[in-house]
Order: sequence, then C-alpha cells, then structure tokens
Amino acid sequence: MDAHRTHLRVRYAETDQMGVVYHANYLVWMEIGRAECCRAVGVRYKELEVEEGLFLAVVEAHMRFVRPARYDEDVTVETWIEAATRRKLEFGYRLSRGGEELATGSTKHIFLDRAMKPARLPEKYLPAFQAAVTGRT
Repeated sequence: MDAHRTHLRVRYAETDQMGVVYHANYLVWMEIGRAECCRAVGVRYKELEVEEGLFLAVVEAHMRFVRPARYDEDVTVETWIEAATRRKLEFGYRLSRGGEELATGSTKHIFLDRAMKPARLPEKYLPAFQAAVTGRT
C-alpha cells in the first residue's frame, strides 16, 4: 500500500505563543494518521480494543521538524506501515503543506492485553498489516 493521506486543518488551539503549531500536536496528528491508515488496510483500531482486548502501545517515537505549520493551514499527514509482526507494528510519517515538507517521523508499537502485558496480534489481522508494508524508509 502506498502512504495513506489524511488532511487536517490547523486549529488555533494547536498553536503556541509564536503562532506556530506546538510540537506535541504533531504526535497527535500522527495518531490520527495511524488510525486512518489502519482503517484503510481493513483493521479498525476500536475493533482490536473491544473485540480482541488488545491495545497498541507506543514504545518509541521519532520526529524531525523541518518547517513550522501555522493556524488555518491545510496539513497532509502521510502514513505508511514499515513493519508488521504479531508482536509489533512500525509506522512512518511525512507531514506536509502543499507538498512542502513540514516534518517526518516514525513510531514503534507493541500489542498489549487488558492487563497491560505484551500480547500477540490474532493471526486473522496479520495479512492485512503485512500486505500494507511499503518498504519505504
């Protein structure tokens, strides 16, 4: 699967005193992109929680900021799956405005059960995630 694209409009509340998007909001946007990417490959995150009792915990996050985003700008969050196993998922991200790169990032996640112990993804979900792995870096 190519990168999934999610479009967001920068809200005033997401900016700081300098008038640019506060850095932590990029992680929120990555979460939105990740949920939509999973949905696009046929796996709803809510289904994993409710039906399977699984949670996708962030264990590592990286972000490189290139240019600032500002209030009312349209931001595109490109999200792709870099690796998928029954124990973990890795995602890549590119955030842009009109094709101009704003930031890049990646996150690594492990599956946890309701007791917050490491768990395995049920086999029925794995093919959808693995088919979406792009090999992009």
